[in-house]
Amino acid sequence: MRYAYLLINLLTVFFPVVLSFDKRVAFYKSWKFIWPGMAITGLFFLFWDVLFTIHGVWSFNPAYIIGIKFFGLPLEEMLFFLTVPFACIFIYACLNHYLKWLMPYRLTSIISSMVILLSIMMLIFYHDRLYTTVTFGLLPVLVLLIQYVFKADWLNRYYLAYFVALLPFYIVNGILTSVPIVLYNNAENIGKRVGTIPFEDHFYLMALLLMNIGFFEYFKQRKLSR
Repeated sequence: MRYAYLLINLLTVFFPVVLSFDKRVAFYKSWKFIWPGMAITGLFFLFWDVLFTIHGVWSFNPAYIIGIKFFGLPLEEMLFFLTVPFACIFIYACLNHYLKWLMPYRLTSIISSMVILLSIMMLIFYHDRLYTTVTFGLLPVLVLLIQYVFKADWLNRYYLAYFVALLPFYIVNGILTSVPIVLYNNAENIGKRVGTIPFEDHFYLMALLLMNIGFFEYFKQRKLSR
């Protein structure tokens, strides 16, 4: 049982790694564009993860982790910020290759505006909850920058990938929160859950993937422009 979280990480990344060598998508050729952004984003989120753990926003069930920790975080939690983004960027790349339909930019703008509006409302009503405040404080800043400052032409493909990624998210996070392997302090979130998954987790994932895919596109375009 103590290998449960580690096994979840390995299963999350197993199929994306194996299928990366499929000749049609050839995702392995894009690996070099993933690592820099994943390192930057991972360090940023791990910083908050350490603070959240210290302040009791969440904790980890010792029965399901191997016990190796860095700065109070289980090794498995640190791997989470590698395996989940890698798997989701793989989904993003596959959709880009196989799906010819593109979300209209007007719809993209509407979604971005709704995310920003929701974030503002959450900050107004739940500013005293640490997990809620950090999640909905970071997310609208990222959306504003990418949608309206950088005017990224990939944001419509990102939103589509995010919605598709929710399916494996519900499986992986559902296991983590139902066993439970990760335990949440409801005093630091709004206390609403989808099944066993805290409401904030959906938008924490959105911010995590937005940063990862943003850096992925940045490093890829910088290479292509040389």
